[in-house]
Amino acid sequence: MSIIVQKFGGTSVADAEKIARAARRAIRTKLAGHQVVMVLSAMGKTTDHLVALANEVNPDPPQREMDMLLTTGEQVSISLMAMAISAAGHEAISFTGGQVGLVTDSAHTKARIRSIDAQRIHSQLDAGKVVIVAGFQGITEEGAITTLGRGGSDTTAVALAAVLQAAECEIYTDVDGVYTTDPRIVPQARKMNYISYDEMLELASLGAGVMHSRSIEFGKKYNVPIHVRSSLTDAKGTFIVAETPGMEQIVVRGVTLKRDLARVELVGVPNEPGLAARIFARIAEHNIVVDDIIQNVYEQGRKANIGFTTTLADVKEARVLCQQLCNELGIRDVETDENVAKISIVGIGMKTHTGVASRMFKALGEAKINIQNISTSEIVIGCLIDKKDGEQAVRLLHEAFELDKAPANNE
Repeated sequence: MSIIVQKFGGTSVADAEKIARAARRAIRTKLAGHQVVMVLSAMGKTTDHLVALANEVNPDPPQREMDMLLTTGEQVSISLMAMAISAAGHEAISFTGGQVGLVTDSAHTKARIRSIDAQRIHSQLDAGKVVIVAGFQGITEEGAITTLGRGGSDTTAVALAAVLQAAECEIYTDVDGVYTTDPRIVPQARKMNYISYDEMLELASLGAGVMHSRSIEFGKKYNVPIHVRSSLTDAKGTFIVAETPGMEQIVVRGVTLKRDLARVELVGVPNEPGLAARIFARIAEHNIVVDDIIQNVYEQGRKANIGFTTTLADVKEARVLCQQLCNELGIRDVETDENVAKISIVGIGMKTHTGVASRMFKALGEAKINIQNISTSEIVIGCLIDKKDGEQAVRLLHEAFELDKAPANNE
């Protein structure tokens, strides 16, 4: 009997009616002959409310205690879901991440999964129950409760699908699939039928809000079929799959805008071998996520400015740490800019097509949008720009690459 993992986001379990709807979907899947594991987020805006409450009590709350607080949201969801399935005449049982042996490292508020003990889930599935697991959370080997970061329920779901060798991982949300860009910015954005793991990973890490990037990493590593679909209809959504030859015919798959960025710049760094390694080793020790790195050398090679982008959530800690590095390493100063955004185009077709970068730069240049930094990889071109120009840049690039038009191969 095949296993289906179904993940429901906060908007899909926001009230009793939506919980009952999700319960019915799980029951239908079970009656169709599958074993069902559900992964739930906290209801609606619960997490936001808890974060606001914490900040009222303490403007700088300890991360360990934030994890203790925020995991309560998912516990409410899973218990109510088990009650809803029971009310419909079927057996269900709910578990926290810790109860199913989802072990993480100790990086509070952004932990990474180390292992999952699937035996407890298998035993309950074999007993005929729908198993409901709290997303977003785990436990360290020492017993401390941790969270996986915003969007971490996706990671929980795909990781469970991998360890359980599930036939499919369904991600239910309030949109009906993955779009070429945010349809709130570009109404002409088009839902894609298929997208490769690599493309989805880049879109997710670069600002697309549909999926959590670490969940795609699990999906690719363990070849988990992921189906992003609407919780309101039975229509097919977007399948995230391994790359196929036909996918390279599409040069650009999507456009993303990453808004929650800040740039941190160390000014007047002695240009000496090994100094950059020491700087970024310290940053890594504090679990600060670094995106682009920019270095400019001047004064005949004696000095350099080293900048990097990070999230707005990490910029305060990054600035404090960089100030310490200034004092220790003889660096002149540290500057931060929270008014930047990153516009990116993504597509595996870039591997085999030329002229993509010039087309992108031309569209931005004609609109007088200044490019502060450029980063590239095999399937991504990203530009750091002023945050105020972000949405206009999305519309321009979506039009420039004609992403509203369906490809000939229907992918």
